[in-house]
Amino acid sequence: MTESNVGLPADAERFVLPSHFVESDSLEVQGFVTSALRDLPADATDRDKAIRLFEAVRDDIRYDPYCFALDEESYRASKIAGAEAAFCVPKAILLAACLRAVGIPAALGFADVRNHLNTPKLQELMGTDLFIYHGYVQLWLDGEPYKVTPAFNMELCERFGVKPLIFDGYHDALFHEFDEENQRHMEYVNDRGLYFDAPIAEFLTAFKATYPKLEEFNRIRISRDASGYDSGFAKEEAT
Repeated sequence: MTESNVGLPADAERFVLPSHFVESDSLEVQGFVTSALRDLPADATDRDKAIRLFEAVRDDIRYDPYCFALDEESYRASKIAGAEAAFCVPKAILLAACLRAVGIPAALGFADVRNHLNTPKLQELMGTDLFIYHGYVQLWLDGEPYKVTPAFNMELCERFGVKPLIFDGYHDALFHEFDEENQRHMEYVNDRGLYFDAPIAEFLTAFKATYPKLEEFNRIRISRDASGYDSGFAKEEAT
């Protein structure tokens, strides 16, 4: 039993186990974890590891809302660990897998959020400013739950004047409520709850029904580029 399991609610104990999408036992995830934690001392606490893993997923994988994969297998943590860019759902899956890999209980959370700073291009493709199934992670340290979302990398936040989310190990890192100019940014309007594994089939069905233009955009992009990760958000918006 790791230090993070002390005082853990009984219904959360399973969140240290691998699952189909949260592949905490995969070589790819374990390699990502080893790289992220390589500079931590041998006596690093679970809190230290959680902070470093959050930062690694947040910053080492660039946020790109245009790179929705349309097949279920692309949402397995072993695939995401090697990606250059991803949106909130894959990044949450990877963070949950990394945390479980070091024995820190982690559940996937999903919520519908309204983005008041949506870009014109993305707004046009989505037809709304409502993002369904926004991914976050709930982890437990010393039996206490914390909610975090590693979606927006630091470089992107600086580029677009958005306050970055910082996880200090003692407070949630969930709400991008205001940008650097104190304009309304991210608003959580519907929490869909916590999951042991990612409900990807359900998510993809809802995504295709809610965002048909964005789904078609990605279908065309994927047909042009087998990697599916070349239409960078920052590059798109800078042009």
